[in-house]
Amino acid sequence: MATAQQTPDHPAIPDILSPEFAADPYAAYRLMREHAPLIHHEPTASWIISRYEDVERAFKDKESVFTTENYDWQIEPVHGRTILQLSGREHAVRRALVAPAFRGTELRDTFLPVIRRNARELVDAVRHKGEADLVDAFATRFPVNVIADMLGLDKADHARFHGWYTSVIAFLGNLAGDPEIAAAGERTRTEFAAYMFPIIRSRRENPGRDLLSVLCAAEVDGVRMSDEDIKAFCSLLLAAGGETTDKAIAGIFANLLTHPEQLAAVREDRSLIDRAFAETLRYSPPVHMIMRQTATEVTVSGGTIPAGATVTCLIGAANRDGTRYRDPDRFDIFRDDLSTANAFSAAADHLAFALGRHFCVGALLARAEVREGVDQLLDAMPDMRLADGFEPTEEGVFTRGPKTLPVRFTPVAA
Repeated sequence: MATAQQTPDHPAIPDILSPEFAADPYAAYRLMREHAPLIHHEPTASWIISRYEDVERAFKDKESVFTTENYDWQIEPVHGRTILQLSGREHAVRRALVAPAFRGTELRDTFLPVIRRNARELVDAVRHKGEADLVDAFATRFPVNVIADMLGLDKADHARFHGWYTSVIAFLGNLAGDPEIAAAGERTRTEFAAYMFPIIRSRRENPGRDLLSVLCAAEVDGVRMSDEDIKAFCSLLLAAGGETTDKAIAGIFANLLTHPEQLAAVREDRSLIDRAFAETLRYSPPVHMIMRQTATEVTVSGGTIPAGATVTCLIGAANRDGTRYRDPDRFDIFRDDLSTANAFSAAADHLAFALGRHFCVGALLARAEVREGVDQLLDAMPDMRLADGFEPTEEGVFTRGPKTLPVRFTPVAA
């Protein structure tokens, strides 16, 4: 990894593939922003950017400089060709086909009851026990169950869905190029296609009220989605929606439980859940890096990136940039330099959902899941606290969050 030389006032920066980086990326991010805002990283053949202004620019660019062509090799092997790879009119039409299901009346009337029911089922399974691991008992299960339910898939296949999206996320985060991880990710594409294609054909013939039926029937300007398009979108939805919301919910509780005065405020005023979610997305985002590809040579902080280069955009670093946020390493749901009103839209002033035309289409779904999940857990566990002696820690590099979060509470009958 190319970094500045180690001197008394310019420490060496840990490689993003190193155990030191995985243990505490935030310390490395600080060094990158201050001393090496542009790094050519030979092991991943990419250019790393870490400052807010540069990552924001890469996400907002209208694809004249920073493109998503890197997804051709980064995600197509596991998902097939998805909306993330498209540009121009093709992207606009495909987004118009899928977006209505994730906002407005469709989300509120059709899918909010699904979210509420799945949260209640998981909470009811533990509320009488007096203890639970919020990651295993709730966070890893809730978003996958919701998505399966929304699509009208059999939730009894939860273990298969979870296994598939775990393999996909491992593939996307396989920065070191482990061949076994790559092979497992590619097998997932084949297995998921074999599972989904018969179901898609059945929904075309016998549509219902589920999201899969909506996608089968959707049409914009005479364009409809093919079976492959729908399968690829469902694969993306399970992986992106499952992994990110899983880690977001775990992250919110890890942050609040270690800041009890803020937890008390959220418990008292549930409208603060949005603030807690937005600040968690900034402070400890589920996805720490997203890649782009340059169409032309471009100058950023620290130097020039050549045309045709892969650019690793460090969300986790940009979201703690001191030029953008006051006291950026402090978790504070009441900070006034982060807009909650815009936090779940393409005008967000954090970068966890990306920005611009490729802003996460599922952001409002994630907010609905987080609102409902956090609300029901706080109701069921009004005196929730960390297990004695436990201190939450994050794990991961590409995606990151608590692996376990044991809590104690006074049991409440269902």
